[in-house]
Amino acid sequence: MPAPFSRGLVWFRRDLRAHDHPALHHALRECSEVHCVFVFDEDILSRLPRADRRVLFIHESLLELDQALRTLAQDAHVGLIVLHASARTAVPELAHRLGAQAVYAGRDDEPGALERDAYVRTALAQHGRELRLFKDHTVFERSELLTQAASPYTVFTPYKKAWLREINGYFLASYAVAGGQGNLAPCPPWAQEGVPSLAAIGFGPSAELALKVPSGTSGGQVLWQDFTARIDTYDRARDFPAVKGPSYLGVHLRFGTLSIRELARDAYKRMQAGSQGAATWLSELIWRDFYLQLMAHFPHAMERSFKPAYDAIAWETGAQAEALWVAWCTGRTGFPLVDAAMEQLHQTGYMHNRLRMVAASFLVKDLGLDWRRGEAHFAEWLNDYELASNNGGWQWASSSGCDAQPWFRIFNPVTQSLKFDPQGRFLRRYLPQLAVLSEKDIHAPWAAPADVLQAAGVVLGENYPLPIVDHAQARERTLARYAVVKEQASDAC
Repeated sequence: MPAPFSRGLVWFRRDLRAHDHPALHHALRECSEVHCVFVFDEDILSRLPRADRRVLFIHESLLELDQALRTLAQDAHVGLIVLHASARTAVPELAHRLGAQAVYAGRDDEPGALERDAYVRTALAQHGRELRLFKDHTVFERSELLTQAASPYTVFTPYKKAWLREINGYFLASYAVAGGQGNLAPCPPWAQEGVPSLAAIGFGPSAELALKVPSGTSGGQVLWQDFTARIDTYDRARDFPAVKGPSYLGVHLRFGTLSIRELARDAYKRMQAGSQGAATWLSELIWRDFYLQLMAHFPHAMERSFKPAYDAIAWETGAQAEALWVAWCTGRTGFPLVDAAMEQLHQTGYMHNRLRMVAASFLVKDLGLDWRRGEAHFAEWLNDYELASNNGGWQWASSSGCDAQPWFRIFNPVTQSLKFDPQGRFLRRYLPQLAVLSEKDIHAPWAAPADVLQAAGVVLGENYPLPIVDHAQARERTLARYAVVKEQASDAC
């Protein structure tokens, strides 16, 4: 059966791999010739600092992807066409220049991506071309899982039960690219340069922002193999930031250097074999699907509270609020677990999941600052930043999201420190000025005797700050602040 299109264009976006790739799979089977493109999108890059770990990760991953395509085709002239432009105009123009009748890509439900894709679809259609989008970075998407009332799930536990009830080999199957690789077309002469340098797109390396995670599919496979040796203990190790418990695969899921299907398939098999650790980790992947389908159905929550009543909360403003904000951002709150968490974020681009909850709760419920400010800060610094998950996590912490923690639940940063870093190992790693303090004193230095602090070389207010708030008093202010939510709920009844 002849291919329906003589030429197609695969637009790589958040799927930077050459295996188990739905868009590439379908293009190779539907087109006689297939070109591949990645666009360093100016509409996105223009908002980033000139040194950004994520851009470095993408750049390194593209170098590997470009080589993987050449190896797949066994042709040195096959590879990525890499552009630095506005994707919304560059992709239709490239399709026209190549004579491609169809553009293939992975679906993306972020509001900005939907708007971009609608623009591209219209521009292509004006010349008789198609935009063909495929599910890729999630196992279940959009309306694939609905309640019995045919409405989207807004509570995680029943969503998870539905996910596990419906999962089967079809949803976890790989999309093979082998067999159609002969249809990969050489890059045109004007696009033979391959991946440009960072400098060519206006970015540069930074010793301060060095990438501390292996990139590309090969880097993801190294991390995955390392994690599979530990996955059985994930349920017991995941909450302790000083322990090597997490998978550290978030950035690889974010940019698709690994396939979500292959990870979920392996975890599901291990869960069926009795691994509680694998079952717990699979739940994390299901949470990711949950937040992504919420974004697709409730895009307003990407800017406002999922629960409208929470938009009535009056957050702190003014000079004092700005001082508190700066202290939180710079890890100078005087609460060691919060400060160490922020240091980890800024030094590595990663923050342990337990600490994300603690840091978020502290900003919102100790300092009384709008959760959207914290969400934006994480969006700027996290290597694995995804809008749906980041937004979902912050709305969970602020109690404004669906299936969030109760508004009256407020993490005590000292109690969390004692429980999840009892020996202070994580604190010592990121707050070396406190390293000499004992396991008892390091969690709350302000409570340590003066002679103990002196002997440890800790001068509160100088080399380590005094607490910027009293947690007990902050808790009472938060309960009063959130009373408006309780009142609205009462009025609604």
